[in-house]
Amino acid sequence: MAPFSKSGLIPILLLLLSAAARLSLSDSTVFELLPKYGLPSGLLPASVSNYTLSDDGRFVVVLDKPCYIQFEYLVYYETKITGKLSYGAITDLKGIQVQRLFFWFDVDEIRVDLPPSDSIYFTVGIINKKLDVDQFQSVHSCRDGLSGSGSCLGSLKRVIQLPSPLEEEIKMLLTE
Repeated sequence: MAPFSKSGLIPILLLLLSAAARLSLSDSTVFELLPKYGLPSGLLPASVSNYTLSDDGRFVVVLDKPCYIQFEYLVYYETKITGKLSYGAITDLKGIQVQRLFFWFDVDEIRVDLPPSDSIYFTVGIINKKLDVDQFQSVHSCRDGLSGSGSCLGSLKRVIQLPSPLEEEIKMLLTE
């Protein structure tokens, strides 16, 4: 039997280190993972039931049920949120919407300054909105619906619930 060469062990060691790194990430909660990427842990609601993160940064976050959280703006989270995670940014984001006046808009991207500052940036279509990062530092509980929003906008949204295709056409008109 021929002995192993030292150079033959290097690929095996790299494979083991890579597997160990993946295991350590999978043992973390998503709330522990976000700060490792320079992002605040409160970007996602407390109702996260599961998440996966692939080697290329693509992720899927699953919530127990859809929910709303009131930050500076009212935010809606679908049960499935997807995107691509990199240091200081989430891109290709799907499953999070923000309310402005009577309309709901998809949040496409979230970024923080590098080096970190007191600001976080949300891209909604062609609009880039700068907000205070402090409101996203702690994890928030969801509420099930709009009823507790304290405004008539929640009632109006329930009364004038637009079918999905029409809602998409309105979003396209507003961003063109």
